[in-house]
Amino acid sequence: MSKPSFVYVTYIRTTPEKVWAALTDPVTMRKYWFGAFAETDWKPGSPWTLKFDDGRVADAGEILESEPPKRLVIRWRNEWKEEIKAEGWSRCTMTIEPYQGVAQLTIRHELEGDGTKFIEAVSGGWPRILSNLKSLLETGAVAYETKA
Repeated sequence: MSKPSFVYVTYIRTTPEKVWAALTDPVTMRKYWFGAFAETDWKPGSPWTLKFDDGRVADAGEILESEPPKRLVIRWRNEWKEEIKAEGWSRCTMTIEPYQGVAQLTIRHELEGDGTKFIEAVSGGWPRILSNLKSLLETGAVAYETKA
């Protein structure tokens, strides 16, 4: 039986290197991720923390794989909503590939255990975040600036 998952694919008029840079630079992240940013060195085995703009921890985990500018895998758990945190760990795989002159970004977020709340949350969050990322990289401005 397959684990609960969410997959999102977008095409961005830029290079895989620029997508990678945007995914891993905390200053750029704040622009498209509604003020949130990651703290890590992006090396396999390193801790990873996603923080809200006020410094509170939103999510935490570990870098499992890091292959710039192609692939990033993070073991990920929500830390701020108890009912979501209770569902445990997930695995987020980000794949960046050149595709017909643009960058194809695929996000696959899979729960390691059972449950629906975590996948429901990322299903609402990833499209907004990635729409902002795409807009930022293509136009220099995010689609909207609502707080997450």
